[in-house]
Amino acid sequence: MRNTFINRLFEHAKEDSDILLMTGDLGYGVLSQFQEKLPGQFINAGIAEQNMTSAAAGLALSGKKVYTYSINNFPTLRSLEQIRDDVLYHYANVKIISVGAGLGYGSLGITHHGTEDLGILRCLPGITIFTPSDTVEAAKIADLSVNYDKPSYIRLSKGKEPNVHENVDFELEIGKAIELVSGSDVAIFVAGSIAVLAKEAAIELNQDGISTALYTFPTVKPIDEKLILEAGKKYKLIVTIEDHQITGGLGSATAEVLSSQINKAVLIRMGLNNEFSAKVGDEAYLREEFGFGKNQILSKIKGFFRSGE
Repeated sequence: MRNTFINRLFEHAKEDSDILLMTGDLGYGVLSQFQEKLPGQFINAGIAEQNMTSAAAGLALSGKKVYTYSINNFPTLRSLEQIRDDVLYHYANVKIISVGAGLGYGSLGITHHGTEDLGILRCLPGITIFTPSDTVEAAKIADLSVNYDKPSYIRLSKGKEPNVHENVDFELEIGKAIELVSGSDVAIFVAGSIAVLAKEAAIELNQDGISTALYTFPTVKPIDEKLILEAGKKYKLIVTIEDHQITGGLGSATAEVLSSQINKAVLIRMGLNNEFSAKVGDEAYLREEFGFGKNQILSKIKGFFRSGE
């Protein structure tokens, strides 16, 4: 996903000299084409993400379209004050790109697990948060972002997950969810690359007689309130699944919207249960260990309908 986004951004940058990419001393290989072919539009700020963010704000206020890039926690949590005070307070046209969303860098331990970023950034005024589920959505977000002049956070996975979209001929709209699978009993909401597991689960549930819909949320701020409210009235069960704490992310955003009406649906949130991971391992292993792998998704939903709730 990260390669697709950066390659797409590079194509735009060749035609638009105002696009500027800044990195916190990483991304070698992924960012080499910027460094080699567009050296005037590439800055390595070093391992100084707070300085990078403040400089990005200044460059944006001078007319540049600035993208910052680093591993999930470094351009977000480490730079939180600069995002709040320099970027958002001044409405600077800065796009913060993070890679390794959720447990993507699972083998590197808690310092590299990006599992609180959505909750922390979502409460800040003036930020748009993009959460593509595959390379199709990532490419469309790259295209959209070039002429979108609002401060944004773009949360990318680093792996080579298969695409969940079979039809690529659609327009991605900010604040609009996308239906991938239709169903009438349960709706699964996902943000990010865990959509691959959710789609496999949805297909299996439908084959087992539990009519299951699946929606991806390319943006969690703004979120598709209309769809969530309609889902609350339509489905027996809504399940949110995310590579994030269940606090503050997609599940919390869904609960906030649903709280404004009386709903038919029960809401189940799946993700990290407000805990740090003391374990290390690859992404698939950690998802299973913390209860939101494919097997747990199936078990949770089948258990709900077996219980007759």
